[in-house]
Amino acid sequence: MTIGSFDRKTAIRLGAGVAAIVLLKLVVFTDKQPVVVGATENIPAAEARLRRMREIAATVPAREALLKQAQGELESREKRILKADTGAQAHALLQEKLHRVGLANGIDIRGIEEQRVKPFGADYGLATVSVRFTCGIEQLVNFLAALTNEAELFSTDEIGVTGSPDPKKMVQVRLTVAGVVAKKIAQEKRPGGAL
Repeated sequence: MTIGSFDRKTAIRLGAGVAAIVLLKLVVFTDKQPVVVGATENIPAAEARLRRMREIAATVPAREALLKQAQGELESREKRILKADTGAQAHALLQEKLHRVGLANGIDIRGIEEQRVKPFGADYGLATVSVRFTCGIEQLVNFLAALTNEAELFSTDEIGVTGSPDPKKMVQVRLTVAGVVAKKIAQEKRPGGAL
C-alpha cells in the first residue's frame, strides 16, 4: 500500500468505523430529555373536584348503614319463603305441609291434582299445588286455621267446597295453595320447552 492511495479495504473499514460511531452516538450516548406535558386543569377546578370527592366519601358510612338495615329487613322477610332449589322441591314442600296439617286435623290428603310455578312480581315466584279431599265442615275450618299458623309464606289461592247428601255432613273440597319461592325457580325451564 502506498501512502497516497486509497484502496477498497480501507474504504470499507472507514465506512464501518463511521457507522459504528454514528450508531453509538444515536443509540447508546443519546441525551433523552423527559417530555413535559402541560396541565389540562387549573388549580381551582382540581380543588373543587377534591372537595366534591370528600363530600361523597363522607356519605359512605351513612349509606352503608342504610344498606345493612335494608338487607336485615329483607333477610327477615325472606325467611318465610319456601326453601327449595327447584319447582319440584317447592311442590313437595307444599304437599308435605298440606299432608301434615291435614293429618293433624283428621283429613287424609293424598294426591296432587295440579302443580304450577309462575312469576310473582319482579323478584319472586309463586308455586301452587291443587288437591282434592273430603272432610267435615268443622275439620275444614280447623285445617284452614292451622295453615295460617305455618312459618312459611303461603296461602290459600283458591277453594271450592261442594256439599253432599251424606248424613255425616261431609263436604268435597278442592283447595289450591300457593307459596312464595325464589325467582330462579319461576324462571326454570320445564320439560317441553314451556316456561
